[in-house]
Amino acid sequence: MRIVLALGGNALLARGQALTAENQRENIKKSAASIAAIAKEHEIVVVHGNGPQVGLLMEQNAAYQEYSPETTPYPMDVLGSQTCGMVGYMLQQELRNIDQSLAIATLVTQTEVSREDPAFANPTKFVGPVYTAERAKEIMAESSMKFKADGDYYRRVVPSPMPKNIVELPQIETLLKAGNLVIACGGGGVPVCFEGTQSTGVECVIDKDLTAELLAEKIDADLFIILTDGSIYRNYGKEDQAEMKQATPSGLAEFNFPAGSMGPKIDAVCKFVETGRGNSAIGSLFDLDKIITNEAGTLVTQGEGIVYY
Repeated sequence: MRIVLALGGNALLARGQALTAENQRENIKKSAASIAAIAKEHEIVVVHGNGPQVGLLMEQNAAYQEYSPETTPYPMDVLGSQTCGMVGYMLQQELRNIDQSLAIATLVTQTEVSREDPAFANPTKFVGPVYTAERAKEIMAESSMKFKADGDYYRRVVPSPMPKNIVELPQIETLLKAGNLVIACGGGGVPVCFEGTQSTGVECVIDKDLTAELLAEKIDADLFIILTDGSIYRNYGKEDQAEMKQATPSGLAEFNFPAGSMGPKIDAVCKFVETGRGNSAIGSLFDLDKIITNEAGTLVTQGEGIVYY
């Protein structure tokens, strides 16, 4: 099968862990073991997140600019490409450490977005360090950045537009056909806009799961999997919670899933299933081999109804 895997944040960092290279590598070793276990039998593209990593780099940039005001912070597209290399390198290295016979390639990937996307009119995605209201106002007066209240402090907000296209799609196909496990579209891809044939980076954040779904469509994947903390549940966290074994877009539409957590993931897997190309699944990274055989996680297919474990 041709499979697109979208790695959730727990693949790189456990909740509450410090964002150190050592912690990330230890988590990536565990992630690599799960992926390597299925890599020989399937064509795989891995899409990973990068939110905390970009956030840390933004904080470091801001701190350094205080020391050296003439050193302007790197723009978000450049920081995104930097984290694609960093995370991709660790994934690539640990996968090969587990199985030296694997051919693995990390590709810094550009994702096209449209300047006409409504998200640019109302930036909502918080990024970077916290500031006082006074400092946020100063920065807004000196630049085009926008800030909004986030609790007691202010943080920068950027748009989160829909992905339109993946620029390096032909290169991903070439690498897959040559027998590579491909790591691509990290962080949703480096966001770019086109004017004619020329592309430029954009200060925004693309949802990684939405780009992974678009990639799954573009390369005609057989299965699209979002790897996160676990399966889809009815009434998660309540006394009557129930784990779903198999679901359908129409069945899932009867529930309200939180916009800040499972909601966008369910939207992404349903979107892929509705294209008719293949099935989707949501489950734990550490059950990957069982997710593929529908022994763990939630498989999303066409049809009606929901089956529970």
